[in-house]
Amino acid sequence: MVKALGIFSGGLDSILAALLLRKQGIEVHCICFVTPFFDAVKAIESAKLHNFPLQVMDIGAEHLEMLKSPRYGYGRNMNPCIDCHAQMFEFAGKVMEEQGYDFLFSGEVLGQRPKSQVHTALMCVNKASGWAGKILRPLSAKLLPITAMEEEGLVDREQLMDIQGRSRKPQEQLAHDLGLTDYPSSGGGCMLTESSFSGRLRDLFDHQPQCNVTDVELLKYGRPFRLSPEAKLTLGRNKSNNDSLKRVAGDVGFLLRSCNFSGPLGVVSGVPSEDDLDRAAGIVASYGKGAKEALVEVLVIEKGQESIRTVAPMDREQCRTIQL
Repeated sequence: MVKALGIFSGGLDSILAALLLRKQGIEVHCICFVTPFFDAVKAIESAKLHNFPLQVMDIGAEHLEMLKSPRYGYGRNMNPCIDCHAQMFEFAGKVMEEQGYDFLFSGEVLGQRPKSQVHTALMCVNKASGWAGKILRPLSAKLLPITAMEEEGLVDREQLMDIQGRSRKPQEQLAHDLGLTDYPSSGGGCMLTESSFSGRLRDLFDHQPQCNVTDVELLKYGRPFRLSPEAKLTLGRNKSNNDSLKRVAGDVGFLLRSCNFSGPLGVVSGVPSEDDLDRAAGIVASYGKGAKEALVEVLVIEKGQESIRTVAPMDREQCRTIQL
């Protein structure tokens, strides 16, 4: 039996691509990649619903290194879609080879994205991945050069599609034809397409070019403050943020909280000076219940070692001038 491995997001396009191939009697398996910028939640739910065997692979560290200097550049924000897709196919190709699949596929649609899914971009993805002769895009296959899989009879080209453009109507009609009624809405999923998050990430790259996955994780929680070119404070907004910051604090640097007043947790990352730590403590105090006190004691924990800094809460307007 012919076996295919699909890059699977769990969205409508990837579901349809997998169903089209399964309809031909091809044994379909899927793989989903996880980074700090997108997760596998939707993919896991959709794979379970449609009975697609799914592998989940964390490529966070490799993806971050690519993201710092993408060969094909960024989209509107910090989204390096061409390089990202190529990297996914590169990893998927290795799995294909190791586990004995015949080819790779995805739910990409020609012309759906103005930069990353035009014809030239798709061909760049093929070449950069190293698996150009093994990639099939079932939803737009009839508009793309015929693949070796089709020429060899592994896939019936006539049962593939010629969908293109940004309209979702062709996919919705195909879903109806395939008896698919329960599927997620389109859009979203990647934080790199969000302008506010991209601004935080640019700041991190500018000041901490050697940043790691944990540094990036901090960008997802609370309020970020640039203390100096060498150091940054992340301040929790709520209990959920505080819990997340407590979880990652041991991997990146200093955890701060007021000793005698309730308030947010703060994490200082980078290489802070003594002045940076005093400034961070003042901000932590400013956002806590002791904001109106003349002086507040702030507990600082680094790798299990505790110290106390007694500081004046920073003026809230001054805090906002360094908030990212």
